[in-house]
Amino acid sequence: MNDKADILIIGGGVIGSSVAFHLLDDGFTGKIVIFEKDPIYEFSSTPRSAGGIRQLFSETINIQLSRYSLNVYKSFPDSMAVDGEPSEINFRQHGYLFLATEHMLTRFETLLNRQHTLGVPSQLLTKRELTDIVPELNADDLAGGLYCAEDGYLDPYSVMQGYIRKAKKLGATYTFEAVDTILSESGKVLGVKLKNGCTYTAPVVVNCAGAWAASISQKIGLPLPVVPLKRQIFQFDVSKALKKQLPLTIDPTGVYFRHEGEKIIAGYSEEDTRPGFDFTWKRSLFMETLWPVLAHRVPNFEQIKIERGWAGLYDFNTKDHNAIIGEHPELKGYYIACGFSGHGMQQAPAVGKGLSELIRTGRYETVDLTPLRVERFKENDLVIEDAVV
Repeated sequence: MNDKADILIIGGGVIGSSVAFHLLDDGFTGKIVIFEKDPIYEFSSTPRSAGGIRQLFSETINIQLSRYSLNVYKSFPDSMAVDGEPSEINFRQHGYLFLATEHMLTRFETLLNRQHTLGVPSQLLTKRELTDIVPELNADDLAGGLYCAEDGYLDPYSVMQGYIRKAKKLGATYTFEAVDTILSESGKVLGVKLKNGCTYTAPVVVNCAGAWAASISQKIGLPLPVVPLKRQIFQFDVSKALKKQLPLTIDPTGVYFRHEGEKIIAGYSEEDTRPGFDFTWKRSLFMETLWPVLAHRVPNFEQIKIERGWAGLYDFNTKDHNAIIGEHPELKGYYIACGFSGHGMQQAPAVGKGLSELIRTGRYETVDLTPLRVERFKENDLVIEDAVV
């Protein structure tokens, strides 16, 4: 079987579906086919993420991406409605809060100034002001915190499904098959070959395969500095409820926590995790590493009941921990959107919009994504983000 299309997208998660939607919404009239190997999205990174949306970054490009995406998410239910049915994503603007010890404050002041120049209403809070946000917080060993009330968290799966439904409504085709390799000739993309033997031809292929993106690119001799890295999240209940809904709060240790309805979820980016496709979660990580930090920071967390846990994959950029976006300089028609290192959910709307512009017009118009180009690694022009969770 040999089918023809105008654009082929590898990966039907939130990034790939955002790209498809924006292309069609921006007026592209060609045939778009999205390939997704996981028909129920069981191991997709999108629904396994913590769903945080923040503007509290140090790099201009990351702040711009998040500010654009934040505004999209605020109006997402209505703007992405299909046949009059709102696309609810449960976006809760309860804020984002980085807790700080004394030696961290100088760095946070620098971040604050950069954010303010780009319109982010972030605040540097005193120790007393921290307990206004989280009344139960133990701030004895803290000096303050960096906070943005506009930020918050949402349901990642609902966002992904919102983009999928809208993309389909506009004419995109989803094919639940795995891509074996990208086809090319004389430095130009020809299409893809599926693992079932079928081929699809198109002059444009977009690699949005997340944690699997690098292996696909490696197969055609165009390696990317991206590895699959496991991240675990735990959900628990407390015997004594908190007085207020939590912002997504990051402890100086790196442990983060937020409300999930009436429950709490928490996670931590382990430094010694080996790359690989591992979806097991370990209660021992919570008991030995997270729980002591959580119980110290919020006394209500001393008595809890773990209800469940799960693991998902970061498409982790080993060079500078930031997204890789744009056309590959060595293969015309081959576009990339991967390496988000945990930021994909909050950057998906802006990335979809940007790639739509680049593919259709040859240039960025809304947000200039050039700093995230593939070539930056050879040019040694890395994007060094100081606020990584």
